[in-house]
Amino acid sequence: MRPLYHPNFKNNFGKLPRKVQDSFEKRLDIFLDNMFHPLLNNHSVDSAYPGWRSINVTGDYRALFEIKEKDMIVFMKIGTHSELY
Repeated sequence: MRPLYHPNFKNNFGKLPRKVQDSFEKRLDIFLDNMFHPLLNNHSVDSAYPGWRSINVTGDYRALFEIKEKDMIVFMKIGTHSELY
C-alpha cells in the first residue's frame, strides 16, 4: 500500500509536537502492515467526512484518510479529536 499526504495533512503534521509525529510514524508502520490492527481503531467517519476513515495516533490525536485505490490511500487531516470534529 502506498500512502500519500494531502497538503493540509503535511501542514498540520509539521506543527505537531515531535512526540505526536513519532507516534504517527509508528502507527503508520502498523497501518501499512495491517490497516485494521486493533491498536489503530480504524473506523469510518462518514457522518463528518463522507468516504473518509480515521485511525488513532495517540489518546487524543487522529489521522483521517481516504482510500483512493486498492493500493493507495491519502492521509487528509491530522489533529486532536476536538480539532477534527
